[in-house]
Amino acid sequence: MALSWPICAVQGRLSRRRGFRGSAPSLRFVLVSAYKSADESRVIHRANSALLLVDVQPDFMPGGALAVRDGDAILSPLASLLSARRFSVVVATQDWHPPGHISFASRHAGRKPFDHISINGHDQGLCPDHCVMGTPGAALHPRLPEVMIDAIVRKGTHRDVDSYSGFRNNWDETGRRASTGLAGLLRERGITDVYVSGLAREVCVKWTAEDAVELGFSTTVIWDLTRAVNPANDERARVAFAKASVRIAECGELT
Repeated sequence: MALSWPICAVQGRLSRRRGFRGSAPSLRFVLVSAYKSADESRVIHRANSALLLVDVQPDFMPGGALAVRDGDAILSPLASLLSARRFSVVVATQDWHPPGHISFASRHAGRKPFDHISINGHDQGLCPDHCVMGTPGAALHPRLPEVMIDAIVRKGTHRDVDSYSGFRNNWDETGRRASTGLAGLLRERGITDVYVSGLAREVCVKWTAEDAVELGFSTTVIWDLTRAVNPANDERARVAFAKASVRIAECGELT
């Protein structure tokens, strides 16, 4: 009988610190994704599974320009998960903003970080300048073993459009959410299941996971490999994930 060990135990016990426009997925792709049970989502089938590392960048770590509290606690467990090589594809998303990006409070006279305004008819939270193209804070975190990352998808690259999700930009002036190309990359590699980790749980992780489901992928958020901007939002995030058919698992539950 084959034994299956929790992935996050491979290097010892780890402490535990979270309207698409385009071609529709095939019926077979949707059916594969739709009928996976919660228990099945904890069993990684390597050939058709991808790990998404959402915005694991220095500017989102303690001491960074837009720090997520305790964000650095996910680094060692993520490195162990990558070293286990249980995913056919590993993709990192990277906030990659031009100077004067629309999400920067400094661009909007009289506004300050964490104010909210309307952009193209939708709510936009304003931030300190962060993840500016080519700056150290925008790099992938050096504690990620980059040699194990198969692709990097940069988002938020347009000066006038933000991008919370790894799959699609926010709405532009025409009301469209343009693709980043991530869905096509995964489909070309035969991926049906995605596991989402990174920062921040109730913003970019949430948008990425919700878009993944909408695009036909069976989607699991690895809760303890994400962190929230505000942990008080965790229950609301859990409710939103359940409503969107996003599963939640702890890293130690994955086999």
